[in-house]
Amino acid sequence: MKAYTSYTADGGDGGDGGDGGDGGDGGAVRQLCQNPSQLMELHDAWRHLKTWIGVLCAYSANQNLSSQVKNVRRLVNSNMRDLHTFTNDTPAQIDYLISQYRTARNKVVYDLDNIGPLLGGRIHEQLGREVRPTLDRVLSMARAMRETKEALENASVSLEVLQEGTGKLNFNLSLMRSSLSRSLSDPGCSDEESDATSAQLCRSIRQSLSQLSISANFTRLPSVNVQLERMSEVLQTDLSAIVQKGFSSLNDTPTVVMEQTGGVVEGVGGLLDTIGSNISGFSKAFPLHSCLANFTIFTSHVQSRIEDYYPELDQMDFYRWIGCIAMCCMVVLVLAFNYLGLLCGTLGYDKHASPTTRGCISNTGGTLLMAGVGFSFIFSWVLMGVVTAAFLAGGNMEKLLCEPFHTKQLFQVLDAPYLVNPEWRNFIPGYMYNDSDLELTSESLYSNCKENRGIYSALRLDRVFNISSYLNTTLFTKDVVSILDGIRIDLRGTVLLEPEGKQNLLAFSEAGLSEINYADYLEEVNKGVTVGDVLSFASDLEAQTDLMPKGPLQTALKGHASTLRQIHRQQVVPMEQAMSALNQSMRFLERTASDLPNKVLAVLNAIDAAQYLISHNATWLINQETGKYKATIVGYFQQYIEWVKASLAMEVATCKPFSNMVDTAEILTCSFLVDSMNTFWMGLGCSTLFLIPSIVLAVKLAKHYRRMDTEDVYDDIPTYDTMTRFPRASAPPRHIDW
Repeated sequence: MKAYTSYTADGGDGGDGGDGGDGGDGGAVRQLCQNPSQLMELHDAWRHLKTWIGVLCAYSANQNLSSQVKNVRRLVNSNMRDLHTFTNDTPAQIDYLISQYRTARNKVVYDLDNIGPLLGGRIHEQLGREVRPTLDRVLSMARAMRETKEALENASVSLEVLQEGTGKLNFNLSLMRSSLSRSLSDPGCSDEESDATSAQLCRSIRQSLSQLSISANFTRLPSVNVQLERMSEVLQTDLSAIVQKGFSSLNDTPTVVMEQTGGVVEGVGGLLDTIGSNISGFSKAFPLHSCLANFTIFTSHVQSRIEDYYPELDQMDFYRWIGCIAMCCMVVLVLAFNYLGLLCGTLGYDKHASPTTRGCISNTGGTLLMAGVGFSFIFSWVLMGVVTAAFLAGGNMEKLLCEPFHTKQLFQVLDAPYLVNPEWRNFIPGYMYNDSDLELTSESLYSNCKENRGIYSALRLDRVFNISSYLNTTLFTKDVVSILDGIRIDLRGTVLLEPEGKQNLLAFSEAGLSEINYADYLEEVNKGVTVGDVLSFASDLEAQTDLMPKGPLQTALKGHASTLRQIHRQQVVPMEQAMSALNQSMRFLERTASDLPNKVLAVLNAIDAAQYLISHNATWLINQETGKYKATIVGYFQQYIEWVKASLAMEVATCKPFSNMVDTAEILTCSFLVDSMNTFWMGLGCSTLFLIPSIVLAVKLAKHYRRMDTEDVYDDIPTYDTMTRFPRASAPPRHIDW
């Protein structure tokens, strides 16, 4: 039979012992108290570690926010400095754009001053393609005239040499034939019985004497002195010089163009100054300097006002830092009591001691645990309130502001004009320009500024001040074009070939070259000087003489052979050279005279056609090149205007400082404030959340560490042994029914 015994200690509170063992002997109770307490200690320590991690996260977030607040001044100053740079550089950039008109003007002035080489040079080049070949043909004719005269002179000289040489050679050859005949009449040549060889050789020599005679007869050929005299008269006119005058006249086209366009150049030069004055008035037409001056004053005022708030910001951050440190200290205080309770309870725990006999250290550990529980209840509502407030602020700002900014949905909300005017399509152009259909949104404005584009194109300021209409190319070029249209170029003064040159060509064709009987000349030239080769005859004569016996006959024949060689060297060779020169001259003259009148007529027709092209048909070519020249001049203005527009759109007054301000606001709000706030409430919330199981475990552990005033046990031992086993316990009176 089990008996229930209740012991009450002096000054104790029996209420805390009601959660004692469920039954069994004292050893079983202590065993049950030992194992669960160790397990709960481990769980409680683990939860406390998680709580510490949360506190460290909250503390780090708090410190990070305080350190980032110090960067606010640097970011704001950087943005203000960018705005001041924007306001200071924009007028200089506008002035630079205007000043660059001087570059375009100088280029136009240069082209106008060099209109001769530029416009005239192109006209000269185009005309030269048609005219130069014709003048080159005339030069070829002039060269042919000189060569023809030289050929006639050579032919005349060669003919005289041949005619004179033919008489002398014929006379000498006749003497040689007579001398040889007399020598061959020697008795030694006719005595066949005494010397048959000599007689036979003499007979052979006598038969070959006919080779020593003239073959070509140049005395019957007429002289070319008449044609030579005519060519001399023709060459009295220097056709090459006349052609060079034609080349010079053609090459003077740039000079002619410059002289004929002098008034046009002066008119355009005066107009350039007027255009420069209009462009200089561009900056005056737009109140840029006054606007930027007001903006500079505004930014300086805003910066000074912001700097006035820095001390208040630092003070508010200090108070916030103190408050967050206090929140962390609340959790740390609870953790300190819990850890001290665990430490004391673990060190003072005695598994053999009964709940009423536990030591002071163990009892202190339990008391500290209960103190931690008490402080948890005292501070938890404050922590939960702070966590809830921080969650509502940080979470909503993250979801409603930071994430939409990164996904560009925030810009869509800002662009919604329905709250202001339901009929508007876009808010910014509807508010600024009263044109909500204009494609200008906050997202496009931010993107353009992020790309560092000019504020003129990013904010579509053309609706306020349309530079395209102000800098209309037509306004600048119509007067220039009208003046350039007055260019009139007349090249009728360009003479390619003077009448004297044409007459010279006709005289050349009538020089009588076709009257020469080239066939007779070539027929005689193709003949040899003699019927037989004199040098070969002399060699054969000498060879035959060597076969004769020595004597007066042999000596006489050898002398004749030597004389023949001398005749060949002194008379035949010069005549052969003269015949070769005459042959070349006649063949050249024959080629030159072949269809000479038609050749000259073709050259004259080509000259007339080229002259007609320059004098009458060059208008189309001149207009074409003049149009290209005008397009070049106008192109300088167009290029300048397009450069100004592109610079205003992309490089002048770039609005990157404004997108930087938006980015700075996002950094201050999201990266500095919201992220730190969310990290703080997350860490503090986790710490607060883990305080709940910590309270439960602390209460559970406290009953294992605290000293009880009463002890409730179920015991199977005899009732009389109670005092023996628990001498310090005060047992209740024994009831007879128990």
